[in-house]
Amino acid sequence: MSKKGLGFVLSAIMIAMLALTGCGGSKATGESKSVESSETSGESKSEEAKSEESKDSSKLIVVGYAQVGAESDWRTANTESFKTTFVPENGYKLIFNDAQQKQENQIKAIRDFIQQEVDYIVLAPVVETGWDTVLQEAKDAGIPVILSDRMIKTSDDSLYTALVCGNFVKEGETAGHWLEDYLKLKGRNHDESINIVTLQGTIGASAQVGRTDGFGNILSQHPNWKMLAKQTGEFTQSKGQEVMESFLKQFDNIDVVVAENDNMAFGAIDAIKAAGKTCGPNGDITVISFDAVKAAFDAMIAGDLNVSVECNPLHGPRVAEIIQKLEKGETVDKIQYVDETYFDTSMDLEKIKAERAY
Repeated sequence: MSKKGLGFVLSAIMIAMLALTGCGGSKATGESKSVESSETSGESKSEEAKSEESKDSSKLIVVGYAQVGAESDWRTANTESFKTTFVPENGYKLIFNDAQQKQENQIKAIRDFIQQEVDYIVLAPVVETGWDTVLQEAKDAGIPVILSDRMIKTSDDSLYTALVCGNFVKEGETAGHWLEDYLKLKGRNHDESINIVTLQGTIGASAQVGRTDGFGNILSQHPNWKMLAKQTGEFTQSKGQEVMESFLKQFDNIDVVVAENDNMAFGAIDAIKAAGKTCGPNGDITVISFDAVKAAFDAMIAGDLNVSVECNPLHGPRVAEIIQKLEKGETVDKIQYVDETYFDTSMDLEKIKAERAY
């Protein structure tokens, strides 16, 4: 029998088998991965099942997301942004992994994503270094990597396609400029020593590095600003409180606390109050924070927190926009900063909070 005749017979057999068994998802090389659906034998398909089947047939784009963890209110909002963006209704299947703030968990997750042949990998790196090997594996597999929230340090920036994040150095500088203006408003002159402590984020994380450096750029312009101590609070409220308690025991003349995220600021506020001191616009200690989640607005409204520099966590739509451009074969900007500002107690915080999504 000729190859053509054999092919005709095999095709007929396959059609007959499909008629008997029903259709299952298949994947051709280079196509986006499909999402399998199932139904109970003998039951009629619901409208929802039909809709899902339709989405399956159009080939959902599969995105593997290696998230840092759930250490803060900001991170929760960031995760929710991805989970509500990368849904079947929008043409995606999201495979989500919570690394619990451990780099080894993220590396394992990325290798799992590669094994599952996802279309795109999104990584919010716990720290900046140590990614070259696993990202090279993703590159070799032909899977684009998009960084979210945090930068990595690498000698080969082709290992990632784009970065969506806040400008952390600018955030730190914004906090420093805010303090300049605030001290002028309070009539504290250039000869008066301003004693500062910093609750740093996870050491080595882009947000920690950028905010520390940015604030340091402004501090260096003021000889009367004294940085008494810097120590990591790991971006968590409990650790922030613990470190602040230690600072208060070491120093009895703290004027300013710089907390590199809101949750550490909340912990610091608890420690300050427990020590019998006051904070906020009318208190003994000025508290500067970062992220500007809704709970930070509550703290400012209560008079405990002076200012929170925004770090926009809603990265999901921007990452989806990048993926859609890549799907069309378009080029994308390597670094894409999200829009950010700051909020303090001089503003109509109740109104602003009511209009915010996080």
